[in-house]
Amino acid sequence: MHATLQLLQNTDFPSLERRALRTLQVNLGYRCNQTCVHCHVNAGPTRREMMDEATSELVIQVLRECRIAALDITGGAPELHPAFCTLVKAATQLGVKVMDRCNLTILLEPGQEGLADFLATQRVDIVASLPCYSSKNVDRQRGVGVFDKSIAALRELNALGYGQSGSGLTLDLVYNPLGPSLPPPQAALEEDYRRELFKHFGVTFNHLYTLANMPIQRFGSTLISKGQFSDYVRLLKENFAAANLEQVMCRDLISVDWRGNLYDCDFNQQLGLRRSQQHGAHLRDLLRRSIEGDPIIVADHCYGCTAGQGSSCGGALRVDADIVR
Repeated sequence: MHATLQLLQNTDFPSLERRALRTLQVNLGYRCNQTCVHCHVNAGPTRREMMDEATSELVIQVLRECRIAALDITGGAPELHPAFCTLVKAATQLGVKVMDRCNLTILLEPGQEGLADFLATQRVDIVASLPCYSSKNVDRQRGVGVFDKSIAALRELNALGYGQSGSGLTLDLVYNPLGPSLPPPQAALEEDYRRELFKHFGVTFNHLYTLANMPIQRFGSTLISKGQFSDYVRLLKENFAAANLEQVMCRDLISVDWRGNLYDCDFNQQLGLRRSQQHGAHLRDLLRRSIEGDPIIVADHCYGCTAGQGSSCGGALRVDADIVR
């Protein structure tokens, strides 16, 4: 796989500083039951990295002592981690809002019976990847048969109340473009998803998030192989919108890898851009000092979060942005 960091580090991206920490985003490991073309984590069934028990216990301690509002659990497929349920229960007991970055098909995997019921009982917010409402496009990006399994999982979640008005069980979907282009306007695409998924499958959901693909890991390597890397980075830069800087996720979120190391965001984690020892490089450092006001490590991939309507773990940052194609 082609490395991309050296192509991104010589950057003119504006400097950023942290605000008060609100969200702890924890990557439990890179093992996944899928191998997606756009995956910025390079996750898959053969990955063996997995957070140990001591580090998962430290996550709970940090949530409690730092009074963090939200726990964003990701992977790989985070549900494959043996401590997933223990971590979710501990966080919800602390009054922390828990989000599960779910690929949907994990709900149908052998050994995961009862997972959907558990998520509903714990009132976990589900943020589910579904890069299109057509089987052809989803299977092309995520593997043959993934779309049908995803629809089956969505129906199971709907039956439990997820995505249903008044249930309080949040089911949000995530869209990624198929190739080196920016996402279309989020609001319009959400309406398309809502109409098509209900019309053909009876599926409902709360919100659709549109995310730009990052030129790193598997997707970045594919761009290099096709000779499209420089053009894609140029597209991101041409669509830079300074207004998005106020809302980028790294301002009040910290990313934790499976070893407990700290990064300013999940994308920096995958590039190996670890925070400095001076500013706190490990989860335990959050117990000794506030990171508010710390500088954020940036590179050219940061243009992916600030291009056009912007991208974050909560989707588009602006709904009225013009995009240069």
